[in-house]
Amino acid sequence: MRRMASYGGCLHMAKTVLVVDDDPTQRRLIQAVLEREGFGVVHAENGDQAIERLSSGTMIDVILLDLVMPGMTGQDTLVELRARSFAQPVIVVTATGGVDTIVQAMQAGAMDFFVKPAAPERIIVSIRNALSMGALKGEVDRLKKHTANLSSFSDLIGASPAMTMVKRLGERASKSSIPILITGESGVGKEVIARAVHGSSERAGKAFVAVNCGAIPENLVESILFGHEKGSFTGATDKHLGKFQEANGGTLFLDEVGELPLDIQVKLLRALQESEIDAVGGKRPIKVDVRIVSATNRDLSLAVKEGRFREDLYYRLNVFSIEAPALRDRKEDVPALVDCFVKRFNVEEGKSVVGATPEAMACLSAFDWPGNVRQLENAVYRAIVLADAPYLQPHDFPAISGVAPPIQALDNKSATVGLTPMGDQMIGEMPVSVPVRILDARGHLRTLEEIERELIQLAIEIYAGHMSEVARRLGIGRSTLYRKVREQGLEDVIKGVSNETADEADTQVA
Repeated sequence: MRRMASYGGCLHMAKTVLVVDDDPTQRRLIQAVLEREGFGVVHAENGDQAIERLSSGTMIDVILLDLVMPGMTGQDTLVELRARSFAQPVIVVTATGGVDTIVQAMQAGAMDFFVKPAAPERIIVSIRNALSMGALKGEVDRLKKHTANLSSFSDLIGASPAMTMVKRLGERASKSSIPILITGESGVGKEVIARAVHGSSERAGKAFVAVNCGAIPENLVESILFGHEKGSFTGATDKHLGKFQEANGGTLFLDEVGELPLDIQVKLLRALQESEIDAVGGKRPIKVDVRIVSATNRDLSLAVKEGRFREDLYYRLNVFSIEAPALRDRKEDVPALVDCFVKRFNVEEGKSVVGATPEAMACLSAFDWPGNVRQLENAVYRAIVLADAPYLQPHDFPAISGVAPPIQALDNKSATVGLTPMGDQMIGEMPVSVPVRILDARGHLRTLEEIERELIQLAIEIYAGHMSEVARRLGIGRSTLYRKVREQGLEDVIKGVSNETADEADTQVA
């Protein structure tokens, strides 16, 4: 089962790692490391079990694969995974570290490797890099499909009842050439649905032309839609093919169709009925083969009653309607949308944000989103650009959560309160605030080892490398202090503080 953290009735899915190793102790150790960093873990004790896990539909984001296992080896497992088209990034683990073995694994499709025993930091970095590469590949695939006009309903994010209905209706309608009217508020993703209709139809791969009818100057609407001949009006220095001809053989998406002027509505109706258009200044009609998908955020039936929209055109466009739900009516889709946007903007901005904390996701899921998916997308974009932690937190969405970003710790070199006496000596400039963090970026307690290392380093810097005073202030003996300095690898910190004290420290630490 995919590991989930529950909050406020919503489920936040963690990234899941499949650990394939015949040694149960090794699996438990890796599980402890991964779960401490917020990852979900699924076990497999051999290659056959790993393939079974993946074939059963278990959601796996990364595979950690031991190369030396009884029965099906890790190398054989990797080859079989790729043969079955499982695309999850694979990190191979080996106890031998033989170059030939590693080369073979990389040639078979492994993304990275490490040699046992590996430091927890090495494992986490490797997995995060694999996730980043997976996100990059996913974004490239998405852009390829988008550019080739091959987007489908499987690319629509969301499994809520409202979105499930949209997908079902859209998939049925896409199989014919029936005109479709997509209704919904601004920002709900009407064009995304229109692209899915096109990509799921027999016209997939052919032209998809989108026109925002509300953004065209009224005096240019006819020319832009139907084209014009050279010299047909002042400024027409060249012949221009209209959007109908650009979309010939494909799909024309008329966004905000309710904004069209009444005289253009007459020409649009004729184009739909006769499958031909009249270019401005043209001498004869031009036959076109275009599938029409239109969209509006207004009530067209009301516009018909008020005389602002032709009734015959309304019924011609509204043969098959799809209502795109507002985001507030499908809040259970917010986590999946956030995950999608995080991956996309990580790639675009060169960031490596893992996701959002449960607290941040709770804020996002509780918000009403008057600007719908577009507003959520922009909010995540801003958060990714400004984020400096692995997980997005409530303060990364100040307009949504009401939590202001914390004041950054002042730089030790510029924020000082003067000199503090230490016996007959001066210990230098004391920082205003102690930058030792008790909690990690996700709000969990850090390990004692991590906190201790930062505290010792801070004490060395504050007391300018005077180790006797450091030991006294920390309440430990000098020999214990030097032992911890060696264990924590802080010798360079001492050397960097003072040349005089470095000579003293070197004799103790060496």
